Amino acid sequence: MTTPFPFTAVVGQDDLRLALLLNAVSPAVGGVLVRGEKGTAKSTAVRALSALLPQVAVVPGCRFSCDPASPDPGCPDGPHEPGEGAERPARMVELPVGASEDRLVGALDIERALAEGVKAFEPGLLAEAHRGILYVDEVNLLHDHLVDLLLDAAAMGASYVEREGVSVRHAARFLLVGTMNPEEGELRPQLLDRFGLTVEVAASREPEQRVEVVRRRLAYDDDPAAFAARWAGEEAAVRQRIVAARDLLPRVRLGDGALRQIAATCAAFEVDGMRADIVMARTATALAAWAGRTDVLAEDVRQAALLALPHRRRRNPFDAPGLDEDKLDETLEQFSGESPDDDPGPDGPGGGGGQPAPDSGPRGDGAGDARPETGEGGQPQASGGREQSAVRAAEPFRAKALTVPGVGEGVAGRRSRARTEHGRTTGARRPRGALTKLHLAATVQAAAPHQRARGRSGPGLVVRRDDLRQAVREGREGNLVLFVVDASGSMAARQRMSAVKGAVLSLLLDAYQRRDKVGLVTFRGSGAEVALPPTSSVDAAATRLESLPTGGRTPLAAGLLKAHEVLRVERLRDPARRALVVVVTDGRATGGPEPVALAGRAARLFAAEQVASVVVDCESGPVRLGLAGQLAGELGGTAVTLDDLRADSIAGLVRDVQGTTKRRAA
Repeated sequence: MTTPFPFTAVVGQDDLRLALLLNAVSPAVGGVLVRGEKGTAKSTAVRALSALLPQVAVVPGCRFSCDPASPDPGCPDGPHEPGEGAERPARMVELPVGASEDRLVGALDIERALAEGVKAFEPGLLAEAHRGILYVDEVNLLHDHLVDLLLDAAAMGASYVEREGVSVRHAARFLLVGTMNPEEGELRPQLLDRFGLTVEVAASREPEQRVEVVRRRLAYDDDPAAFAARWAGEEAAVRQRIVAARDLLPRVRLGDGALRQIAATCAAFEVDGMRADIVMARTATALAAWAGRTDVLAEDVRQAALLALPHRRRRNPFDAPGLDEDKLDETLEQFSGESPDDDPGPDGPGGGGGQPAPDSGPRGDGAGDARPETGEGGQPQASGGREQSAVRAAEPFRAKALTVPGVGEGVAGRRSRARTEHGRTTGARRPRGALTKLHLAATVQAAAPHQRARGRSGPGLVVRRDDLRQAVREGREGNLVLFVVDASGSMAARQRMSAVKGAVLSLLLDAYQRRDKVGLVTFRGSGAEVALPPTSSVDAAATRLESLPTGGRTPLAAGLLKAHEVLRVERLRDPARRALVVVVTDGRATGGPEPVALAGRAARLFAAEQVASVVVDCESGPVRLGLAGQLAGELGGTAVTLDDLRADSIAGLVRDVQGTTKRRAA
């Protein structure tokens, strides 16, 4: 067995370690979501935590890790009689990003259930993680329905597997830990709310601390066992402290004063629902137990707010995470004198607990992003196309949905029609591989004509494997929305560019809500560049858009060819995900030799490959040339104005896109 990196040897990351330890003390806190850039010890800390957890007693032979002192009366392997059990280390179970639903919740053999009347259940990862840790790396990349199942089990403490009237239930109580890189996309707000705590982590900018990280990692890689032995004393001390805090937890008093501070803080930050208040109360209680106290103090409430509220407060998807700590302190101060249980104890702030100092304020994610400076690339400027600084985007609005015509088979999302595992049933087919969703009526119809030959003359039905039919379902998929934005001098009027950025930002918000990947290609001066490769992080696209400089000629053909190349590469990486190209331009082409003819040939590449496209016509003024409409025709798509993009003024746009595609196919 591989020796894990010691938990106490992790350098820095105080909030991360504290959040994990609080969940170890009180699993009712509800788990922790760790957000941060790659290479910040997220996975290392989580894996190291499992070695600190006390051993668990289990019923021998039970696949569901029942507690021998109080076995689950509904255990599928039961019933068990209370008695002596065997001890084993607490497990850390890792859920792969590509796991199936059956692998997560378990597999029920529906064929045996129908043909033989036998409940044959193979436990999944939820059963294996019971009374341990369930670790989900890159939780934001899991399919939404898997995250729903995962968080429902975490909230109820049980997993239910129901298929065609056959049901199995088993206990599933575990410490849920998810890690994610925000650059790869966000979780939906209602899913974020199901994690008890959240922590933002980043690599230290202090040279000495970075040196210590490298020193310890190299020492561990050279001899893991010897390195772990050097930290055995610290590990044992933390393990004993977890046990002591668990024993103390039931005796911790949460007074009315602390409760008022919790309620006032949640109200001040306008969090929805009551889950935040409950999580804050549990976290503050765990903090007091971890510090060795039986009273919850104001400092516990403050630290609980920094861990439990950042992912629950109302914010725009592109806003930086974190809390306004000045506002938090003002709220706590306002309600600090209402009860004596808010007075500092003899240990003072953090007394006896060695609590890490909180550092949960907004972190400048993206501060190191490659934001192009005005004039980057030394592109030659044409007369009338003088370089301009970046223009702020106008206020975003609710955009009308643009869809890809036809029925796809991409990842689950909310944009275009697709054949999916979840959705409305549209038909039936023979199963390809394991049966997952039975179409009962079609199965009965397939089996009925053969009953006499199978010796059945009375009531009942003999069902064989060849009779089984898989339900064909239709739902929605996420697409790749590739923005091709004209940043040339003809678009550079400040008011006009502000409106263009506002429209693109609105479409980005729409893409965020519909679970799309997005990419951004810009063209100006003498060429085009990929400002953002296809990603699930729409806030990264918004950042690039905000800093977009303008000026120079209009190399429309270069922009289209660059977009075509991006799509070609992305098709190799993710062939099932269909693309929607949104070209934002006034249609002028002035860059390079024969710019108009070259742009037309580039556009026809998209038409030949039947890529769904929309041209957002940015032309303004009393005299309009209609060049964007001509471009849309060569792309095989449709043209809309900036005003048409608004949800309340774009009736029939989807029909236009689909109608254009049908005419092109004909």
